[in-house]
Amino acid sequence: MPRKKVTDVSGNGGMKKKRATGKRKDRDFSSDDEFDFEQENNKKPGRPAAKSGLQPVTVADDVKEKIKLELPKVKGQLLIFGATNWDLIGRKEVPKQQAAFRNLGQNLWGPHRYGCLNDIQVSCVVSGPCAAHSLLMTTEGRLWSWGRNDKGQLGHGDTKRLEAPKVIEGLADQVIVSAACGRNHTLALTDDGTVFSFGENKLGQLGQGSQTDAVLSPAPISYNGQPLVKLACGAEFSMVVDCKGNLYSFGCPEYGQLGHNSDGKFIARAQRIEFDCELIPRRVAIFIEKSKDGQVMPVPNVVVRDVSCGSNHTLVLDSQKRVFSWGFGGYGRLGHTEQKDEMVPRLVKLFDFPGRGAAQIYAGYQCSFAINEMGVLFFWGVTNTSRDSTMYPKAVQDLCGWKVRSLACG
Repeated sequence: MPRKKVTDVSGNGGMKKKRATGKRKDRDFSSDDEFDFEQENNKKPGRPAAKSGLQPVTVADDVKEKIKLELPKVKGQLLIFGATNWDLIGRKEVPKQQAAFRNLGQNLWGPHRYGCLNDIQVSCVVSGPCAAHSLLMTTEGRLWSWGRNDKGQLGHGDTKRLEAPKVIEGLADQVIVSAACGRNHTLALTDDGTVFSFGENKLGQLGQGSQTDAVLSPAPISYNGQPLVKLACGAEFSMVVDCKGNLYSFGCPEYGQLGHNSDGKFIARAQRIEFDCELIPRRVAIFIEKSKDGQVMPVPNVVVRDVSCGSNHTLVLDSQKRVFSWGFGGYGRLGHTEQKDEMVPRLVKLFDFPGRGAAQIYAGYQCSFAINEMGVLFFWGVTNTSRDSTMYPKAVQDLCGWKVRSLACG
């Protein structure tokens, strides 16, 4: 695959990504541009935005909230089973540069333990639908990582693959309460609301104000606003939520998954397609609902409580138990009964009724789940096994009568 070229900085969190020419999937766009978003979003589809410079979100210290996030209360031991060939997971073949160091790791057909974790109390395990690396948090707030490490996504200052968990020394003086894995990047949230990022950064997915091949050790994102309380990673983009319920995004905008009313695409010199990536957290300012006749209306006063990312789509749960989705719309993963991409967060109608709100949301690689207030599990999108598209949220009949408490998606 040809190397993607990087061009000039375009301003406030933006930098252009030059791509090799080639056939690109044609998409229908949602009719979001029927509504005038320019006052809140100065980024117009089809061209790079006019920005004055990299300006991270900043809040004065005297108005900034002071918080202390709690660690997950669960504690136990880690069990692992399945594929352990980290270089091959998710690929048809191992890249040439890794071929000489190929790990023919065995498939584990039953639960196994890592010897290095015998005396470690684990509170949470994290991976992602696009990731081939894993994380665990201990009851003391230490973060461990292992797996594929082509871009330094393990945070150990190198690109060596790890077959077993190893503590990230670069975060040894931090108490980590949450973390997220992208395809080749990682975010970690501390108890005081600071986010550290490391791994691949070609598309600005680390939110550090630059666009480099990789960052091998943990570094804070370029943000000085209210403390952050939630985070999520897509394939090449990231989301964070502050303690006031504001949502911020950064990274690749190709399918509108950043929620800024643009896919960042424009035609540059020599008729090449370029993308305007967000290099620092930028607030998602607009939430909409769409009527049956296609009329677009803004949804005011959205306070975000949770966020989850698939490969190229995003889900949000707000304080009123409503669900919004946007990004790549293929196979119905957005739940809007159509396959159009959405450039801004759009209300999923099913959960916008009294007593039918959502309590939890989860995004898989190309599907979505929600658990409602009654513990009923809903699914939409497509799975790798059936390939049948579900265009809107449907209750999972095989679990009818069960009160679902939690789940995870691949």
